[in-house]
Amino acid sequence: MKFTIEKNIILEGLNNVIKAISTKNVIPILNGIKFELTKDGLYLTASDSELTIKVLIASQDIKQITTMGGIIIQSKYIVDIVRKMPSDLINFEVIDGLKIKIYTDNNQYNLNCLDINDYPDVKLEVNKDPIIINGEEFKTIINQTVFAISNQELRPILTGVNLKFTKDILETVATDSYRLAKKNIKLASPVEKDLEIVIPGKNIMELEHIITDASDLEMHIFNNKVLFKYKNINFQTNLLSGNYPNTSNLIPSEFAYIIKVNKKDFNDAIDRAALLTQGKEKNIVKMTLDNTKMIINSYASEIGKVEEQLFIETNNKEHLEISFSSKYMLEALKTLGEEEILLLLNSDVKPIIVKSLTDESLIQLILPIKTY
Repeated sequence: MKFTIEKNIILEGLNNVIKAISTKNVIPILNGIKFELTKDGLYLTASDSELTIKVLIASQDIKQITTMGGIIIQSKYIVDIVRKMPSDLINFEVIDGLKIKIYTDNNQYNLNCLDINDYPDVKLEVNKDPIIINGEEFKTIINQTVFAISNQELRPILTGVNLKFTKDILETVATDSYRLAKKNIKLASPVEKDLEIVIPGKNIMELEHIITDASDLEMHIFNNKVLFKYKNINFQTNLLSGNYPNTSNLIPSEFAYIIKVNKKDFNDAIDRAALLTQGKEKNIVKMTLDNTKMIINSYASEIGKVEEQLFIETNNKEHLEISFSSKYMLEALKTLGEEEILLLLNSDVKPIIVKSLTDESLIQLILPIKTY
C-alpha cells in the first residue's frame, strides 16, 4: 500500500473513525485503525465491537495511488502524527509487510503495525427501506434530549436514548428517573411498521458530533443494532436490550400554575443562585411564587445565602414554594431557543414542566426535591 493524500482530508477521516476506539478494549487489534486502499478509495475502520465507524475517502480525493493494500495502524499516535505533519501533502507507504512509513519532504515516521487479516470481520448490513431523517434535525433532537440520560449502570436501559417511530412521527426520550427530555419530529415519509429502539447515549453523542449539516441520514434498524449512513460515513452501534419505561403518563395534562418568564433572566438568576450550591450533591435552589413575583434563592450553612427576584406573568397568584436541582434546570433551559418560556406547575411535589411558548414538540420535565 502506497499513496499520497492531503493532510486535511486524511485528518477529517481519522477524527471521525477514532470516536469508535475505546480505552477499555481488551482485544489489542481493536486499538488500531484499519487502513484498506482499494480502487474505490481508502477505507478507514475503527471498532470497539459495540460501535463501529467506517469512512470512505474516495479515490478522486487521494492525490496519488501507487499500490493498493491494507494494514492496521495503532490509533494512539496516528491522529497526532498526521495533525503535526509540517506539509499539506502526506505520503503513506507500507514497508516490510508490517511497518508503515509516514513521510513528507522534510520528516518521516516509521511505525510498527498489525496484520489486516487479523482484524475481526464486522458486518455493516443495510435494509432495502431505510428510515431517512434530515441530518440537522437529528442533530437537534439528540442535543435536546441526550443530556438527560442516566450515568448509573444500575438501570442500563436508562443510559440510552429511546427512539420510537409511529407512522410519520419520531419521538425521542431520555430520562434518568429524576428528569426527562422529550422531543418529537415529523418524518418525511411514514415507517412501514412501528419501531422502538434504545441507543446507548455515549454512542449517539459521538454520532451527533459527526453530523455537520442537513444531509440525509439513513437509519438501517435490526434486532440488536442500527447502522447510520451519513455522507461517506457508516456508523453502526449495538442497541440496548430491555423495555424502556413508559414515560407518557409522567407528563401532566393540566396545570394549576402557568407561568411565562423571560428565559435569560430566569437562567441567569438560577445560575447566580447556584454559585452557593457548587460542590453540593444536588445543587438545590428554591423557587418561591407570590403573586407576580418569583424569588430564586439558595442557602449553604457554611457560606451564606443568595436571593434573586424576577417579575412573571401567571394565571395563579397563590403562594408556592418548590425546590429543584439548578444543574438540571440549567441543562433543560439550554435546549430552548426562545426569549420567553413557560413553566407549568401543580404543587411542590409534582413535576415541573419547562416548555417553549410555540414549540409543542419539545418538553423538559424536572422532578422537585423535597427540602425539610
